Amino acid sequence: MTPGEVAALMRVDPKTVTRWAAAGRIGSIRTPGGHRRFRESEVRALLKGGGA
Repeated sequence: MTPGEVAALMRVDPKTVTRWAAAGRIGSIRTPGGHRRFRESEVRALLKGGGA
């Protein structure tokens, strides 16, 4: 998932999602172009856990 997609689900700004990734709060994968992508399963688990 892109930072924008994660942000829409969690109702936060995409920059917030990027900060969470930098802080290790949510895992991310870097594409060859340097963009962040997030695993949907991890995002859904974070939503269910109320960690956002």
